[in-house]
Amino acid sequence: MDEYNFAGFWIRVAAALIDTVLLSIVIGIPLTLIYGSEYWTSEELVMGFWDAVFYIVPVVITVWFWVKYLGTPGKMLLRLRVIDSNTGQAISTAKGVGRYLGYYVSAIPLLLGFVWVAFDKRKQGFHDKLAGTLVIRDTAREPLQPN
Repeated sequence: MDEYNFAGFWIRVAAALIDTVLLSIVIGIPLTLIYGSEYWTSEELVMGFWDAVFYIVPVVITVWFWVKYLGTPGKMLLRLRVIDSNTGQAISTAKGVGRYLGYYVSAIPLLLGFVWVAFDKRKQGFHDKLAGTLVIRDTAREPLQPN
């Protein structure tokens, strides 16, 4: 595994910011069209069926991108790949779901699981360690080829 160029903390933060903006647009526009602008000022936790659906959509989209394209759009734009730490190949759906659930473990102790990426020798957050994944930088000149 020494041949990998592990993705560090700041580039992963940049990828997450790109993904957040994209998901906000993809989810925010339909919710505004469905519920109107009062959706954003309402104190209700769930305003209806479509609101509940859009709580699930980010999970499904994120895992699907990890499995199919080796990364979310932000990661792909910055030439990062999420891979299985044992095989170096694309992750399975089960690993993707485990990695996503690991985000909660990384977030609970004051985001320490995400910050840990900056200090770990393989640049793994708690969610990566739990799921058995790595995030690497693709330094090849040819385009990324998902499995």
